[in-house]
Amino acid sequence: MSFANLSRIAQERPLRMLLVNAGEADTLTWAGLIQPLRRAAAILGPDTLQLEVCTPAQAAEARPGWHLALLVADENQTPPDPALCRAIIERCRSAPFWGGVGAGVLWLAEAGVMAGVRIALPWALYADTDEISDRAILTPHLFEIDGRHVSCCGGAASVDFSLTLVESLFGASVQAAIKEALCIERVRSHEERQRVALQARFGVLQPKLSEAVTLMEANIEEPLSTDDIAGLVSLSRRQLERLFKQYLGSLPSRYYLELRLQRARQLLLETNYSIVQVGLMCGFSSGSHFSTAFGALFGNTPREERQRKLMPAA
Repeated sequence: MSFANLSRIAQERPLRMLLVNAGEADTLTWAGLIQPLRRAAAILGPDTLQLEVCTPAQAAEARPGWHLALLVADENQTPPDPALCRAIIERCRSAPFWGGVGAGVLWLAEAGVMAGVRIALPWALYADTDEISDRAILTPHLFEIDGRHVSCCGGAASVDFSLTLVESLFGASVQAAIKEALCIERVRSHEERQRVALQARFGVLQPKLSEAVTLMEANIEEPLSTDDIAGLVSLSRRQLERLFKQYLGSLPSRYYLELRLQRARQLLLETNYSIVQVGLMCGFSSGSHFSTAFGALFGNTPREERQRKLMPAA
């Protein structure tokens, strides 16, 4: 997954964006998405960016021609009438890139238009996914882009998602101006996970998966093998891998590695431990392995990540 895919529409002028708000105007999911985009529109002007905001009923009748269309709703919002929902989805799908934010992601998946697509769904809606688990691939990430499909779990992640869109479509300088105006220090990247306990995400639905991830989180410095974890939760390796693939979109070994690297990144930014110490604390006995794995996930080295911590002081 890469937001570089948006380069297909980045040069369109004006770039037209449709935002269908199917929830309340004061929800965090909507405000977090719209505020950075409105700032971008004010900076760039209508010749560069045009935002079209509408209700579901208005969207069903709206003129097509957008480059990006998003169906947005808070997780507590009731979906529109099925016929209206289908009409909205058809309008959105006419855009080169389209998708949902918050509960809008679930509505798209329930409509069957996210088959085989990686989606970022609010963890609070995981209990409602039984009917879509064989059609969409749930990931624990804050937001995703898979081909033409765009999704964000909503809530506070809407801000990170919106600012990532701004940078991908209009450049880092525009994003920096908006961050300064909104007093935002850091934009979380797409691969960061929704920060909530696995027990809350899956509850009693997948207790074995919750147990496995809890074991991983408790054994960062001395990682367990996949076979060890499978045995401790009374599953075969294949059963464990199937659970991780279905609900987390990853293999246990990959998920565990990313969990350790996320912890390493946090330590680099928030503590004064040396880079070597951080690597050892996160289960990397080899400095070169730590640096290579870190770079593959985050696109920079542990040393460069540590420099981010020092930059404000400089």
